[in-house]
Amino acid sequence: MAQRRAVTNRLAARYRQATRAEKSEILTQLVELTGWHRDHARAQLRAAGTVRVAVARKPRPPLYSERVITALETCWCVARFPAGKRLAPMLPTLVPMLRRDGELDLTDNEAALLVEMSAATIDRRLGPAKERDGFTATSHTKPGSMLKSQIPIRTWSEWDETSPGFVEIDLVGHEGGNSHGEFCFTLTMVDVATGWTVNRSVPNKAAAHVADAIEHASSRFPFPILGIDSDNGSEFINAHLLDYCEARKITFTRGRPGNKNDGCHVEQKNWTHVRGLVGYLRYDTEAELDLLNAEHWV
Repeated sequence: MAQRRAVTNRLAARYRQATRAEKSEILTQLVELTGWHRDHARAQLRAAGTVRVAVARKPRPPLYSERVITALETCWCVARFPAGKRLAPMLPTLVPMLRRDGELDLTDNEAALLVEMSAATIDRRLGPAKERDGFTATSHTKPGSMLKSQIPIRTWSEWDETSPGFVEIDLVGHEGGNSHGEFCFTLTMVDVATGWTVNRSVPNKAAAHVADAIEHASSRFPFPILGIDSDNGSEFINAHLLDYCEARKITFTRGRPGNKNDGCHVEQKNWTHVRGLVGYLRYDTEAELDLLNAEHWV
């Protein structure tokens, strides 16, 4: 369409100054180049170069009222904050149940709108709520360049262990949307074969604290730890953890940089065992650290 418009604009100047016979030739040429009907081509030549008055489009009335958006946020909280693609299939079941129990005060038409909401619209409409509640995608992992050549890479497709003892580890930050200063982190350790998961929180990402957390988590497993796989963060890729694994004859591997699928087992547990329980608030005091490590959820 842009090429047709360019050709039309180029011929339009000649068309205005041409004689009747020349206009017929120009019109024939434009029809051959664009494939337009002759009458349409004539109209385009006459309209080319004219200034059109821009008319502001009338905004469409909002389809979803504040009541519907509030109900969507309620459903999102009840379902434990899934993404739109996961929440959309739940709504046809979840909305009638919540209306039955008095959790949602919606008319039939409002409920129908909510149930039919697309995944993309759900994510867009939940944007303010996510920002308000501190659901940020901040990553606290900084690549560790030291000793990478000594630690082999293991991808998600290579996890074919049938015996317990090979674990994935990761850290979850509790910064509450404010990454300044020190705040707590929770180590998640999950056995690939059995799914056995242990958490241990630390006051910061110092190598000594992380090693202590790994030692504590390892002691809570009912079988010996044979292998540890981590991401490429400097809290794991360091001489302290490498010496720890070598001293205990533990296989130490790492995933590919920037590829979270290589740690898919522990990434899943980060949600179910950490975010789903303590949320996205900031924890940075000793009392809060003790609460994170309380036995009722570790």
